[in-house]
Amino acid sequence: MERSTFTNMKIRRALLFTLLIFGVSTVQVKAQLDPLSAQYFNNQYLGNPAFAGAVEGLNLYGAYRTLWNTVPGAPLTQNITADYGFDKVGVGFSLKNESAGIQRELKVAGTYAYHLKLNEMGRQLHFGASLGITSQSLQTGDIIGDLSDPSIGLYKERKSYLDGDVGLAYTSDHLNLQVAFPNLNGLFKKQDFRIVNQPTFFSAASYRVRLTEGQDAVGLEPKVAYRGIQGLPNIWDAGAEMTFIDRQILLMGLYHSSNSATFGLGMDFKRKYLISAMYSTQTAALTGYTNGSFELNLRFTLGKHL
Repeated sequence: MERSTFTNMKIRRALLFTLLIFGVSTVQVKAQLDPLSAQYFNNQYLGNPAFAGAVEGLNLYGAYRTLWNTVPGAPLTQNITADYGFDKVGVGFSLKNESAGIQRELKVAGTYAYHLKLNEMGRQLHFGASLGITSQSLQTGDIIGDLSDPSIGLYKERKSYLDGDVGLAYTSDHLNLQVAFPNLNGLFKKQDFRIVNQPTFFSAASYRVRLTEGQDAVGLEPKVAYRGIQGLPNIWDAGAEMTFIDRQILLMGLYHSSNSATFGLGMDFKRKYLISAMYSTQTAALTGYTNGSFELNLRFTLGKHL
């Protein structure tokens, strides 16, 4: 009887440890292989702090992403950003909440950016840096098992840590070139508790053209991005956004070298009130578990948007 009890305890601990590993890994993999799709066109501040306040005025943005099919404990991402630009300076605030299983990760950051005007033709250099705090926790109320298990205690002893991002960009009326280095804490200081390493850089190039003129103008912006992940193969993304009615109707498509694709449709009414929905097919390694993810984005702007 005692041996059976001891064996059951070992099984429960093994299951709990597996659940912790799965939760952390899923959150990190989703953040790396599948960043929020809005960062490519509609809210570049998500991927590069240099775009905070890139134009004068206030931008408020919210994003929500979850798996397309209902799975208990499925990965969930919620993000809020606010940025304001004035007299060559941009400031921003971002809050990101991610969860998977019983694991939670919260990051809060503030951003300062400087925008240098090169000429009267719309050419600018942008520099930005973010500093924030990241914390990880367990939703102990969802744990089925022994809450006094040492595995839970060790996880809960993790402390919040400072983290930062830096980025720069060049923009004109047509060309957009950028590079950003996120998660500087993980780049310069090894974090033993991370199951999957963090992204190391994000770079992108795009060129916007107007196919027709006037109030019903049609535009096209092809884009190529290349991003690095420590310990994993680098990923490139290629696609385009097509706009109609002077950029008020948006169609977007991207292919990722992780063998997934993203498609989006949105409306930017008067280029102030944006709502968009995006669907990403799952990466090749996870196609047996889920069909993909759904992302909803909202933005309100008081200023001319890029």
